[in-house]
Amino acid sequence: MSYRLARTMLSAACLLLPAAAVAADLVPVEDFARHAQLSMPRLSPDGRHLAVNMNDTDGNSHALVVYDVTDMSRPVSLLRLPKYELAVGITWVSNTRLVVEKGKQMGSIDKPAATGEVIATDFDGKNQDYLYGFESKFGSRAGTRGTDRGWGFLAGLPTPTNGRFYMTTYGWESQDYSTLYDVDAGKNTRRLIGQIKMSGLDFMVGADGKAHYAYGRNDNWDYVVYHQQAGGWTPMAAARIGSSFTPIDSTPDGQRVYARYNAGGGPTSLVEQDEDGGNRKVLASDGFSSIGSIEWTALPRQPFATVPATGMPQTSYIDANTPTAKLHRALSQKFAGHVQFVDFSEDGSKLLFWVGSDRDPGTYYLIDTHNYKVSKLFAEEPWIDPAKMAERRPLHFKASDGMELEAILTIPRGVAGNNLPMVLLPHGGPIDVQDTWYYDDDAQFLASRGYLVLQVNYRGSSGRGVGFQEAGYLKWGTRIQQDLIDGVKWAIAENYADPKRVCVYGGSFGGYSAMMTTIRAPGMFKCAVGYAGIYDLKMMYSKGDIRESKSGRNYLNMVIGKDDADLDANSPDKLVDKIDVPVLLIHGEDDKRAPFAQAKAMRAALDAAHKPYEWLSKPGEGHGFYSEENNIEFYNRLQAFLAKHIGPGASAR
Repeated sequence: MSYRLARTMLSAACLLLPAAAVAADLVPVEDFARHAQLSMPRLSPDGRHLAVNMNDTDGNSHALVVYDVTDMSRPVSLLRLPKYELAVGITWVSNTRLVVEKGKQMGSIDKPAATGEVIATDFDGKNQDYLYGFESKFGSRAGTRGTDRGWGFLAGLPTPTNGRFYMTTYGWESQDYSTLYDVDAGKNTRRLIGQIKMSGLDFMVGADGKAHYAYGRNDNWDYVVYHQQAGGWTPMAAARIGSSFTPIDSTPDGQRVYARYNAGGGPTSLVEQDEDGGNRKVLASDGFSSIGSIEWTALPRQPFATVPATGMPQTSYIDANTPTAKLHRALSQKFAGHVQFVDFSEDGSKLLFWVGSDRDPGTYYLIDTHNYKVSKLFAEEPWIDPAKMAERRPLHFKASDGMELEAILTIPRGVAGNNLPMVLLPHGGPIDVQDTWYYDDDAQFLASRGYLVLQVNYRGSSGRGVGFQEAGYLKWGTRIQQDLIDGVKWAIAENYADPKRVCVYGGSFGGYSAMMTTIRAPGMFKCAVGYAGIYDLKMMYSKGDIRESKSGRNYLNMVIGKDDADLDANSPDKLVDKIDVPVLLIHGEDDKRAPFAQAKAMRAALDAAHKPYEWLSKPGEGHGFYSEENNIEFYNRLQAFLAKHIGPGASAR
């Protein structure tokens, strides 16, 4: 063999090896489409058992499973639920009895929707009973529960647990009332302890077992707080509520309350105060972000730490010298990732905690607080290798009007973080939803294919207080879209993104934004993907589940308005002539939140305007695909569409 030929073959081999290595290292699409098998674990009061949601392999069947914490290989009991139904709340009311709030999985985008049904079961699967809901003909007291025509929700527990719980109900026929009961989960008996003539309110029950507050949004979508005193329910003065006030729990002595509070529309703080709002003491606050998660001690419960709702999850200790704070700090130093406490046993000797990160969906552990022995219980998605996932980097930028906003960049692993092909990924909602630093399937999938991912917490998002959220009202097609566009301009100016290779993909309101950003910023994007999107704002008043309740209709009036001309001026299907990029539309044909008619209206408009588009719809799917098979097809279509229009992603070096 000649030297020249040998050198040519060697050079070719050197070129092929990295490509082969990259292909071999590519995370399979299936890994991003799979459902976590176990989720939402809850520790029994004695620390001996763990109740958890289990997904079947088909992704549509669920069960409540109980394990002995010393043996996670074999369940103690398994309670199967009807197809598409699952537990949205799991609560131990004693060492041996569980209360389950049922829900339905409507799709992959929305959280499971509570059906308002409440059931109880012993931990070994025996003595199952139907406590509340529209199927009241079942259960030990079916003959006397004919008036249970409504929704029930767990409102709290007495401490220590005694087999009872507090339940809030909203009736179908008497929708003007919010009612609170003290329920015996073993005998299926209940005692009225609170009622207010207004639907949809939550209650805070004090350490004395009495209803102290009723709070929430009324049918007009106004936020209200009522305080129960000797004379009955009294609305709290606006000066006491501020722009937001949400009571959380009583202090251990029962004399004061912990609450989330803000006086002027900015980020919410954690406070301790008298019940009437006096003698308020700020326990934790942040200038940019609301207080997000709160860490609690074992009984008697007290907050010992907080984490901001935005940015990297930096834990701030209210009193760093308490034993619980020291334990949290020690675990945070031991584990790579963010540590969150989930449940203590009532005597404080056992603690269930979670560790996760931007690259790790998370793992649950149990620690014995006497000998500090840690046991791993289960990983949420054990097939995900954090070492193969991408960094998620929260950053700030200035919008065109000077407002400081948060962006989260997911940067493909092993590539130089500049001049990359980029996907703008707007979140859904848009109101009271946000993107966070934690693991995100969509962002990690796109990054694994070599695309930089930009997520923007635009005005209307949660995490920064009522004022920031309300700044998105009536601005769906204008200021919110400009925030997203400003984020793209910032990513380009900072040399993160290649301006010639930018696409936008989003689900639900993100699907709406995928169309609207291309309309508002012609020439910026090379393609757009709308997944379970809203494309005709006016249609929200005639189709979909939001408009089915008075409060839902009032919500629509508040956030999108009712002026037909204005709605048309901000609806992608009415502005399709301004879309200058190829479009991919993906929709579930049984979607109740964004009805299939939305996608068909957008398709008809594209057809009429002779605009290029691709289409993928699936029968039996709701708001986002839930079937793993359909999700695999969806991800494959998505990556092929991106590669076609902005080229392949960057390769690892």
